[in-house]
Amino acid sequence: MELTVATIGRAHGLRGEVALDLRTDDPELRLADGQVLRTIPASAGPLTVVSSRVQNGRWHVAFAEISGRTAAEQARGIELVVDVDSSDEEDAWYPHELAGLRAELLDGTVVGEVVGLDHLPAHDMLVLRETDGTRTLVPFVRVMVPVVDVAGGRVVLDPPGGLLARDAANLEVAIPEEGSAAAADAAEAEDAQEPSTEGTEGTDGADSTDASEGGR
Repeated sequence: MELTVATIGRAHGLRGEVALDLRTDDPELRLADGQVLRTIPASAGPLTVVSSRVQNGRWHVAFAEISGRTAAEQARGIELVVDVDSSDEEDAWYPHELAGLRAELLDGTVVGEVVGLDHLPAHDMLVLRETDGTRTLVPFVRVMVPVVDVAGGRVVLDPPGGLLARDAANLEVAIPEEGSAAAADAAEAEDAQEPSTEGTEGTDGADSTDASEGGR
């Protein structure tokens, strides 16, 4: 089975290094030094990884066959692919197979449906349509999407709090009821913040009178 590892992005530097738009969740393996990758179109490859590194969350790779900035710029858009044994990768899938999978939380709660996959420079984003119709993007990394079960028709999510629209909908704000102890405490706190005006006018008047008499 053929898997897409990445698409070559912009040139980086003058020596032929290129940035990659990843399509794999295991770049350490797929982009290891010495790894040979086939290409689409086939005439552009194969390409051999000389070195790889991560900068600002994006993978940059040098290939033995790409030398100099001009060659790197011409390589933009080339797809990097590998052949894998489907028996070795039981959870392997194609991007188009994700659309239509139901999205569940770890406890089995259904939160929506996968409608697509957006390819971004740092990593892919799983596009969800939540049960209320909200379109939500979930970083397609193993820590947030630990299970992709195409055969079972589902993906399992472990998102941080606040990422899904349903998190905001489930928030409850406690408002003290009139006559409750909490309401009384709130009223006392508000009164305590207001400056007292008792005796202020009388003091100011006395000071004004004394000053006036002293000036005569």
